[in-house]
Formats: sequence, structure tokens, C-alpha cells
Amino acid sequence: MELRLAPDDVSAIRFGVSPGHELAHAVRVLAQPHYHPLQWGWLRRARGHAPARALDLLTLLVGADGYMPDFLTSTPGWDLGPGEELERLREADLGPLRVDLLKRVDRTVGADQRLLRALADHPEHARGLAVDAWRQVWDAVLAPSWPQLERILRADIGARSRRVTTRGLGAMVDSLHEAVTWAPDAVRVRLRMHGEVLDCAGSGLVLVPSVMAPRCSVVTEPPAQPTLFYPALGVSERWADDAPDTSAALADLLGAGRAGVLLALRGPLSTSEVAAAGGLAVSTASHHLALLRAARLVDSRRDGPRVLHVRTPLGEALVGG
Repeated sequence: MELRLAPDDVSAIRFGVSPGHELAHAVRVLAQPHYHPLQWGWLRRARGHAPARALDLLTLLVGADGYMPDFLTSTPGWDLGPGEELERLREADLGPLRVDLLKRVDRTVGADQRLLRALADHPEHARGLAVDAWRQVWDAVLAPSWPQLERILRADIGARSRRVTTRGLGAMVDSLHEAVTWAPDAVRVRLRMHGEVLDCAGSGLVLVPSVMAPRCSVVTEPPAQPTLFYPALGVSERWADDAPDTSAALADLLGAGRAGVLLALRGPLSTSEVAAAGGLAVSTASHHLALLRAARLVDSRRDGPRVLHVRTPLGEALVGG
């Protein structure tokens, strides 16, 4: 797979997270656990909790390997959460959704093919079933582990961002995975079941770490932005173990107010949102943010009329990402 990049594309390379992608691959892990030893710790907790009918439907939609319907995941973003992902699925365009289902029809036989064809014939009903199944399975198997999983994703992005700063974009891309290589005008991805040359045509490229996926995959079909999913750093069979409570230690180190602000910044927040999350006056939140920024634990950038604050890689590491 070759993702050709013009100068505008290179400047638009960004990172994102995708709860839908994680859920879809979690369904594959549940269906074929013997292929996913790094998920066995998570499996011990999750197995037996998923509602059977909802899991059966998602397993049918996702398939065991290879192509996965695009409508189950939306364009990844830095602050994309499961609630927003589910809402995007609820509003998914029925035309592309039907096309995705027909692609799964072409890749199946027997009873599965008949069920998928029936869903494709009634895409609005299929969308409603998918939304309900997504919510049920998410709540049962991934919601309990989402804090740990999200920390790994954000820590990976922090590490990759540092590499861009210290080694350059090409070195960062080369380090994503053994199947990914950087060329002056392209990102090349070695895939098992797909080959294509795609001109990103000024749309840029989204890089998305994954805990659940064992290998790289791509999304290339419009209207989706070209996206490369890759296995995240630091995934071991114990990734889903309960994380130690760092809040008390951070409070001893930074003070309770600044520790609370740093912990609240799980995604970009404005000053007023930080204040609301921590039960602080806006002036107090602003003071804490200024000190955290001076210590290089927080970065701030203007977004229209607002100033958004995010944890730096150092801040992510301190929180326990």
C-alpha cells in the first residue's frame, strides 16, 4: 500500500484515536482469542460479559479478518470519545453503509451471507441494530478497560510526537511498525490482503495507534480521510490490569489543585472546561495551567476564540500514560 503525499499532505499528517476501531478488533479477539495472546489478560475479564446477541451481530458485521466495514468507525480524532463515536454511527449515511454491507456479503458464504444480504436490503434497520449492539458490547467489554487503553494510546502518540521533534517526521514514520516505511513522497505499508496506490490529494494522513489490532491496516475510501492504524507501543498481556492510583502521589508532588488539573486534561480542554472539571474558579484554573505550562507538563494553543490545553508527553508520562 502506497500513500502518496504532496507537501500539503505532509503538513497535514496528524494523530488520532478511534474507540470504534478498538471495539471492532476487540470483537475479533473475542471470536478468535488464540490469535491474540497479548489480549489474554483483558480476555479473562471481558469474556462472558458481552451480551450474546449483540456480540453475534458485531461478529457478523466485522468478520474474522481482512476487510472491516468503514461505517463502524468514524474519522479518528485526538479527543474522539466513545460517546461521540456512537453518535456518529447513529447518524451514518445509509448509502455508504449499504455499500459496506454488500462488501461483506461478497466476502461470506452460507448463512452469514444471507444474513448480511438481508441487512443490506434494509440499511436503516441495520444501522439501528448496529448502534444498539455497539453500545451493549462497548459497555460490557471495553468501557471497564477504556481508561487503561486510552492511556496507552495517548502515551504512544506522545512518544511519536517527541520523535518528530528530535528525529524528524521520516524517522517517526519509520518507527511506527516494521511494515511501515517512509519515502520522500509517500508512506508505504506492507499489507497481507490489500495493495493500492493512493494519492492523498491534499487531505493529509491520520495516524492512529491501536491496542487491540495486531497489525497495520488502512482506510482509503472517500469520504474518509486516509488513515493508517498501527499497533501501539507498550502493549503487553497485562495492559488491562488495574492502573495504580496516581492521584495521591501527584497531589503530594504538585499540590492537589495542579494535580487535579493535570488529571482532568484527558483531551483538549478550554480554561473554563478545566475549571468546571475540577470545581475551580476560572482564575484558579488559569493560574494552575500557567504553572503546569511553565513546567512543560501542559501545552496551550489557540483554537478560534478559545485557548485549548493538552498534556505534553512529559505530562502524559507523569500521569501514568
